[in-house]
Amino acid sequence: MPAPDSPSPLTSPPFLHFLFARISASLAFQIVSVAVGWQIYALSGSAMDLGLIGLAQFLPMAALTLVVGHVADRYDRRKIVAICMALETLATLVLAIAALHGVGGKTLIYATIIIMSSARAFEAPTLSTLIPAVVPREWLPRATALASSGGQIAQIAGPALGGIGYGLGAGWIYCVAAALYLTAFASIATLVIQRAPPAKEPTTWRTLFAGITFIFQRRLLLGTLSLDLFAVLLGGATALLPIFAKDILDAGPWALGALRAAPACGAALMSLTLARLSLGEHVGRLLFGSLILFGLATTVFGLSKSIPLSVAALVLLGAADAVSVVVRSSLVQLNTPDHMLGRVSAVNTLFIGASNQLGEFESGLTAELFGAVPAVVIGGMGTIAVAGLWMRWFPELRKLRTLHGNETAPT
Repeated sequence: MPAPDSPSPLTSPPFLHFLFARISASLAFQIVSVAVGWQIYALSGSAMDLGLIGLAQFLPMAALTLVVGHVADRYDRRKIVAICMALETLATLVLAIAALHGVGGKTLIYATIIIMSSARAFEAPTLSTLIPAVVPREWLPRATALASSGGQIAQIAGPALGGIGYGLGAGWIYCVAAALYLTAFASIATLVIQRAPPAKEPTTWRTLFAGITFIFQRRLLLGTLSLDLFAVLLGGATALLPIFAKDILDAGPWALGALRAAPACGAALMSLTLARLSLGEHVGRLLFGSLILFGLATTVFGLSKSIPLSVAALVLLGAADAVSVVVRSSLVQLNTPDHMLGRVSAVNTLFIGASNQLGEFESGLTAELFGAVPAVVIGGMGTIAVAGLWMRWFPELRKLRTLHGNETAPT
């Protein structure tokens, strides 16, 4: 990783365009997520309905993964992202109009979420592949950390805006989100990339499955992605935050905004730290240590009856998760050739979606069966168990020293 006094990616105008688009889109997504969660829970009061939001976000991503990766490796990635952001703008306007006029209901909300998630299925992996196109390769870990910290800053402000703005009316806060999506579209549409677009390969079953094949042939990547998948899948408590804010902590939308923003606060601080400093020579140990800390923080949050303690636990949870995000993203980008990056990033995004959105469905289902507190505590302990199993099953990941994946610590 570059030394602290080396040139920063922030000196690159294309990277600034990319970063601004990412922050604006992430901010809009967080606002919509908070507003939709509170709106659905207000309509039904059901934990299962909250879990179904995660399922509606995950299914389009799962269905489109193979197509997404192939499209990202064949066509202009900048144009793909711009089209997706334009579609998200229109979908958010639909939510705004429906809320302002008091029409629709759960069905309309879920249908709109599916449309937006389909756009994000193309946008998220394609947007991440733009980083190597706008900065030199030696800046990738630092640029990835900066991009991650930008996204986390959006996750701090987004939930706060969503929680506070929802009090003024769901329709108006959806309008704010639509304006942010439009801003992101304008930023990415004016991004100038000097590098040539990826070479187009003929469409075959082999090229469609190339990303999956590439990952399964490299145990280091397989271990990293699957570790994050199962650890966060079990430890995710985001879908249940409306229940904790309203029923357990006995507060309102402002508390939901604070709880949603807390993990992002921790993640932003950690990401900014990683953007400035090196991860050291024991990346594998740091990765597993951060996941164990993630599980412990999740358990503390589940047992907490105090808003300050709950927020503190979520801040710690976010900081631990940021380490996993930077390590995983950097390993993928540094160990994948450019002509494969779209397909591998699509699989990576599917794993992230499974751990987050499918994790929300798992949390909603578990909470429906056992209650919100047991669901979160079981998930936190499950994350710790997964970390222990992966340390045994993927010793090369535990011994990993550098992000380039070609050096391991001595036995």
